[in-house]
Amino acid sequence: RVYSPDSLKPHQSSEDSSVLNSGAVENSSATGGSTLACSRMVEHERRRFSASELISRLQLSQRKNSFTLKLGKSLSARVASRDRQTSSNLSPSSDCKPLPHLPSSSPDNSTSRHCGSGGSSHSAPHSPVGPVPPLPTADNNTQQHRRSTGFAIKKSILYQEYSDVAINREIQRQQGEEPGAEEERLGVEGAGEAPSPSNLSPSSSFCSSRGSAFSLWQDIPDVQTSDQLDNFSNEERKLQEAKFELVTSEASYIRSLAIAVDHFMLSQELGECLGTQDRQWLFSKLPEVKDVSERFLQDLEHRLEEDILRFDVCDIVLAHCPALRRVYLPYVTNQAYQEQTYQRLLQENARFPGILARLEEDPICQRLPLASFLILPFQRITRLKMLVENILKRTTPGSRGEDTATKAFNELKKLIKECNSSVQSMKRMEELIHLNKKIHFEGKIFPLISQSRWLVKHGELLEVDTQTMSISGSKFKLPTRPVYLHLFNDCLLLSRRKDTWKFMVFVHAKIGQLKVKDLSQKLQGISGFIFHLQLCEGQQLKHQILLKAHTESGKQRWITAMFPSDPLEDIEQASENDDLSQVQCIKSYQAQEHDELTLEKADILQAKTITSDGWVEGIRLSDGERGWFPKTNVEEITNRSARLRNLRENIRIKCVTQKLEEELF
Repeated sequence: RVYSPDSLKPHQSSEDSSVLNSGAVENSSATGGSTLACSRMVEHERRRFSASELISRLQLSQRKNSFTLKLGKSLSARVASRDRQTSSNLSPSSDCKPLPHLPSSSPDNSTSRHCGSGGSSHSAPHSPVGPVPPLPTADNNTQQHRRSTGFAIKKSILYQEYSDVAINREIQRQQGEEPGAEEERLGVEGAGEAPSPSNLSPSSSFCSSRGSAFSLWQDIPDVQTSDQLDNFSNEERKLQEAKFELVTSEASYIRSLAIAVDHFMLSQELGECLGTQDRQWLFSKLPEVKDVSERFLQDLEHRLEEDILRFDVCDIVLAHCPALRRVYLPYVTNQAYQEQTYQRLLQENARFPGILARLEEDPICQRLPLASFLILPFQRITRLKMLVENILKRTTPGSRGEDTATKAFNELKKLIKECNSSVQSMKRMEELIHLNKKIHFEGKIFPLISQSRWLVKHGELLEVDTQTMSISGSKFKLPTRPVYLHLFNDCLLLSRRKDTWKFMVFVHAKIGQLKVKDLSQKLQGISGFIFHLQLCEGQQLKHQILLKAHTESGKQRWITAMFPSDPLEDIEQASENDDLSQVQCIKSYQAQEHDELTLEKADILQAKTITSDGWVEGIRLSDGERGWFPKTNVEEITNRSARLRNLRENIRIKCVTQKLEEELF
């Protein structure tokens, strides 16, 4: 079966006439014979599943249920208020006013207006407490639905908010005991009953900041009415919810990509003010990313159409990994040029800021800036790996599902690593070329630029002069002077500033010939955070220096940068029963210095060092990356069961991926 991009758009049938058949959203233009013909066609061919349409309809249904509940409460309150009124308050009014009424099948009731109490028997009763709002009709619903076309962009949640709320839910899960776990472990009465909606999904039933509820697999009518659902265990239900979240989040992602391409990139006004090269650097391969993602979603929807109850998605993810790599790798690699182009256009192109502001003010963007759309592919490929990881955690050990999920997870992990390496290599070489113009050596030739060299850390510290002392009152004072350090992965350079942007190196040594001693106790006459550094050449001491940092984190960060431990060894040595200190990212952080770690929300890290001035050195469990980050961006996981579960899940994923790699080699 061949699908066109148009088949991804929502069907424009009325809400009351829509039917979900085997997970497919049925499109009916419902008029007499056409309805009968349509129903006959359904008997021979099942309609394709549309995740975008399903989300829109489930959300609309939830809004209708909420409105009906509020209306019922309002009517009850009005009736109670009317009963409490005295007969004088119920006397006819001399004013002639049109009174609202409840919809009825009677033609008179649908159009009648009356003056005072002298209405006909078909008239609605007079309400002394004000007008009663009419219930929504099928025609109103149809008109409202038809106004929301093209993935229901104006009414639907965009990926930026969808992802943010889903990750917040994952944060809650990883910080506490998983919903339903206690009932399963204790075997309490009622544990065998169908679990509540809040216990089913990793991202469960939750709402966005605008109050729109996200859809669950269990909300699909064919799932709710299936006699097989009772045979699903709680863990099996959670597994299907995790798979369904991958599909619905992909649909939300494509809605946002459609805005980035159709609203921004294809804007005639914006295109006229951009040159061909600037347009290429700003939007890169965004249309190709959108096309590949649409084909990916089509295959996912087709899978749900085939079996809405026991569908799998990881084999589809695995099959699409080559296509994802083909478009994501160049897009991510272009990130540096994209950021530079965006900032340059804002500063140098007089027309660009105004045109961009008008485009961003359009309601279709839901108050989100262009930058939030351009960064979507970076966020999505990382999020996709996390979604597959959640599925892998819930598969049965040794099953075929675990094997497929492991392969998909491994391919996504390699893709992300390749993307990061590509971006890193470009930045590192540009940085070396830039530093080569600024760093000079006293009478020596030192080839700074090398493919295997990169900058690890740089900054200014104070050198404490122990040879010269001065006396101030009853205290000895040691003078200090600034010294600049450039630490590379293979050597350390110590220099003095010649001017603002140039450095003169006076000593250097290889990384393996450095020795550091932390002087934790204050030396007499010296305040601050001190450490002693020795630079050797072979077995001979080449140079030694006493260095002073302004903060505890400043000192610790330099020491750990010069003598890094292997983060993978730290994690691999941990067993399932080791209760290690864990923190979780609650606010994303972009690394500002080379020794810092970029964090995404929901990242779990083993905390190695916490300084008094609010910095943490940690190791991310998912990939073993180590670095520093502000304490304010993370939260300690205080629940011991949650810490052990997080470590257990991490160890299991590492075991299955290592087993796969061993089988391949």
